[in-house]
Amino acid sequence: MTTVESKPGRARLLIMACLFVVTICSFVSCNSRSSNNTSPKFQQYYVQGEQLYLQYCSNCHQKDGSGLGLLYPPLDTSDFMQRHLEDVVCLIRNGKQGSLVVNGREYNQAMPALGISDLEIAEIATYIYNTWSHQEGLLDVKFVSEVLTSCDSLAMK
Repeated sequence: MTTVESKPGRARLLIMACLFVVTICSFVSCNSRSSNNTSPKFQQYYVQGEQLYLQYCSNCHQKDGSGLGLLYPPLDTSDFMQRHLEDVVCLIRNGKQGSLVVNGREYNQAMPALGISDLEIAEIATYIYNTWSHQEGLLDVKFVSEVLTSCDSLAMK
C-alpha cells in the first residue's frame, strides 16, 4: 500500500516542481530587461546619468521629467522619446533650434548643445530612458557613438 500512496505523492510533487520551474522561467523571461538593469555597468551609467541630468537638463525638463508648461517638453510621457531614440541622442549632443512636437503639442524653445562627451551622453540617455515611464535598458557608449557619428554626418550636409 505504501507504493500506491507514494506514486500519487510523487506525481503531485513532480507537478508542483514543474509549476515552480515554469513560474520562474516566465518571471525571468518577462523581466529580462530589468535583470540587465542590475549590472554594474548599467548602475554606473544610471547613477552618473542622473547627476548629469540634474546638472544639465532638469532646469528645463524638471527633475520629474514633466517639462515646463508650454515652454519645454516632458520627457516622462513623451511620444517623441518613444519613437525617436536616435534623434534624442542627437539632440543631447547638438541641441535644437525651431519647433518640436511632443504629445501633440508644439514646443519652440531653443535647446542648447551641451558640449559633453559621448560617454556622458550615453549616461544621460540611459538615465532618461530608464526613469519615469521608460524601460529601455543600457544605452552603451558604443551605440551612442555610432548614433552620434550618423547625426554629425547629417548635420554636415
